[in-house]
Amino acid sequence: MSSISCDVEMSRRSILAGGAAVATLTTMPAPAAAPVAPVDLAPATMPLTLDVNGHRHTLMLDTRTTLLDALREHLKLTGTKKGCDHGQCGACTVLVDGRRINSCLTLAVMHQGDKVTTIEGLGTPDKLHPMQSAFIKHDGYQCGYCTPGQICSAVAVLQEIEAGIPSHVTADLGASPEITNLELRERMSGNICRCGAYSNIAEAIADVARGQA
Repeated sequence: MSSISCDVEMSRRSILAGGAAVATLTTMPAPAAAPVAPVDLAPATMPLTLDVNGHRHTLMLDTRTTLLDALREHLKLTGTKKGCDHGQCGACTVLVDGRRINSCLTLAVMHQGDKVTTIEGLGTPDKLHPMQSAFIKHDGYQCGYCTPGQICSAVAVLQEIEAGIPSHVTADLGASPEITNLELRERMSGNICRCGAYSNIAEAIADVARGQA
């Protein structure tokens, strides 16, 4: 037998042997997998204390809960409305430590111990806040869905002007902002009224400002 035929025969034997080895390995049972420890998929919760409208509340909340949902779903203060849920319409505006925020954009657990004021805390049907009375007087609402956020924001706007905080349209940053129609419209631009009662809203705010002055 020539050396070439021997090489061919050895190659065939190698291929057959390799194939048999692979077939043997693929038919062998796989080793038992090590047990996997169970993963706890329960959401994280933590205790939260809020001062809402002068009342202290202690809650155990999912850490992903927004302040808006904590107010509406857990404290049943449904005056604060869920509109866009993306911080674009202002319907969920509340006051936190005197400053207005969109409650849909902040987590409840970020406000441990904070003082929160909702529309329910500004006034009652028997004793309305001056801004609530002005909205009624000037018909500053139509469907009313955005009104709680509008009123909370309007109250904060007058506080901001009184504190000397400028807006994007304040002409002289070194002077105290004046209560003008342009100032009020700029500062209230984050609160959308789909019914279009903007001029009435501005008149209501200006009326309260004159009364406070």
